[in-house]
Amino acid sequence: MTVTLDYLLGLGDDALIAAQRLGEWAAVAPEMEEDIALANIALDQLGAARLLLSYAGELEGAGRDEDALAYLRDDREYRNCLLVELPNVDFAVTMAKLLFLSAYQAALYAALAGSADERLAAIAGKARKESAYHLDHSSLWTVRLGDGTDESHRRMQAAVDEVWPYTHDLFAPDPGAPVDPAGLRAAFLSTVESVLASATLDRPADAWSPTGGRTGVHTEHLSYLLAEMQVLHRAHPGARW
Repeated sequence: MTVTLDYLLGLGDDALIAAQRLGEWAAVAPEMEEDIALANIALDQLGAARLLLSYAGELEGAGRDEDALAYLRDDREYRNCLLVELPNVDFAVTMAKLLFLSAYQAALYAALAGSADERLAAIAGKARKESAYHLDHSSLWTVRLGDGTDESHRRMQAAVDEVWPYTHDLFAPDPGAPVDPAGLRAAFLSTVESVLASATLDRPADAWSPTGGRTGVHTEHLSYLLAEMQVLHRAHPGARW
């Protein structure tokens, strides 16, 4: 199957917005070591976003490069999943988001590494290795908090409960996807449920499940995030450092 522009934008936007949210922890993480760890994960996501958005720009053929796609689109033009645009709230919410995202991306990139599209396969092969580290890091923190004190357990469970409904958007049907999103759910659940069990946390029941990110229907949080992310580029169009 030929890779579509919207599909590449979805992958690239997931990584770009995840990087922006993780970058918000710079200098305010619970530990100095965590500042560095989250910054490195953000850079991994940003690196994947650059590769994917560059490819998307070339496929589009309208003269838009990675910077134009990142900084000159409005919220309705973004194709990221809802999960990555949610605000951090606290450290537990960030770890829950990272756990769910990395479990999804690990399964996704493993599948895409075998894509007939050689360029996408190469990008996925690199990102797959990074996702394994992201998953390990978020898993360790989820267990540390979930199986820690009464307070850390309460906050980690609350974070999982809050974020869980937004994971369903990851597996929404996409006729243009070279990998069926629904087919990734079993691997995702196997990974996540194992981590939650080790963390003495309950997996929330499947109920309310907002979707729409892939078609440009987002939460209000994305607009605020883009305003901060894009302000310098839009204020000085064409500027060069």
